Amino acid sequence: MEEKRQATIVDVARAAGVSVATVSRVVNGNYPVKTETKEKVKAAISSLNYVPNVQARELNTRKSSTIGVVVPGLYNMFFAEVIDGIEESVRKENFSFLLNCAQNDPVQEMNCINALVARNVSGIIVISPNTKNISERFYEELVERVPMVFINGYHPIKGVSYVGNDESQGSRQALEYLEGLGHKKILFVRGASSDSYDIKEETYRCFMEERGLLNEDYVLNIGEGNSVETVDLTLSALRLKLPYLKPTAVFCCNDLMAVGALNACKRLGLSVPQNVSIVGYDNISLSRLVEPKITTMDQNMFQLGKSAAQLLLEQIRGGRNKRILLDNTLVVRETTGINQEVHHD
Repeated sequence: MEEKRQATIVDVARAAGVSVATVSRVVNGNYPVKTETKEKVKAAISSLNYVPNVQARELNTRKSSTIGVVVPGLYNMFFAEVIDGIEESVRKENFSFLLNCAQNDPVQEMNCINALVARNVSGIIVISPNTKNISERFYEELVERVPMVFINGYHPIKGVSYVGNDESQGSRQALEYLEGLGHKKILFVRGASSDSYDIKEETYRCFMEERGLLNEDYVLNIGEGNSVETVDLTLSALRLKLPYLKPTAVFCCNDLMAVGALNACKRLGLSVPQNVSIVGYDNISLSRLVEPKITTMDQNMFQLGKSAAQLLLEQIRGGRNKRILLDNTLVVRETTGINQEVHHD
């Protein structure tokens, strides 16, 4: 049996009774075409099941309709919700994206980016970049060739666009909220290598120092912060720390760590929030699926992705690099309460 030949742009033009150039204009949407003609071409495309050859089009225009996205890991729902926002924006503009995972490793992050550049992407979005641990020259040279946007990156690099949450303001808001509930012994939980954790730790240190309450033992780095192990790593670290540090509250850099803190309290027979209050960060879906539901800072994840994609597309089209800072919102749920120690005095 003869294999069915795939329809070409020539077949579509013939079926619609128009030129190949007209079909190309309808497919690419880059020139105005009369509505009546457009309908004819669309009908022909539909009846012939014609699929435009993206590579041929890219060779023609010397422009790729693909952008690259680099994420530290895929276990934290935070990234999935940000990617959702990116996807919706680029799809509307007829772009697609290639996703690369950096495994929270600066070297791997550079490899991912180089691989995307080799595939001739039009621009790159890096979510939670590791800029502190990567040579500045690497990004400075890169952005001269490829438009770039960082999501939650805090190390300014000339030419790069930034979309982020004011995580410093958000962390302070969370700490002030705990302070308002009477908490002074606040344990800080972070993961390894990320601009985002660094900025939260800096805010925590300043906040506690201002009150003369900073204690080095209360700053805890659990290691891998965005992986399938994060919850258990936090659980193990806190099982050892909680009994002798006896904090009345725990402030976590993300919601995975907050779930780990919740599990540690459960193992130790501590009630949340009666004995220990817990605050997470991000407001991923998981924070409202566990029991008790986690008090957290909402990071506008969908909006972060959407804004980053819009900035990147603007840059691809010759626009200037920009910086967008979104506000975090405190979402009070069930893991925080008044410090009972103060309450009993």
